[in-house]
Amino acid sequence: MARSLATTDSDLTALEAYAARAGAALACAYSSSAEFDAALIAERRAAGIYGPKRHRKQMLVTAAAIAAGVAVIALILI
Repeated sequence: MARSLATTDSDLTALEAYAARAGAALACAYSSSAEFDAALIAERRAAGIYGPKRHRKQMLVTAAAIAAGVAVIALILI
């Protein structure tokens, strides 16, 4: 009978440990969805996902401004 009680205690202890680990696995590292989104965006920026598009847009705006300036100068000289 003592052997059965010892086995039950160890099983109960193991079960409690498994339950604690399962609870920790379900816990979220972020306190809100805004915090999660900020971390996701920061991770994507670090990976370079958002980088090149910004530079292309800036280059396009600069080229358009130069073209407009050249057109204005050409109209003034004609």
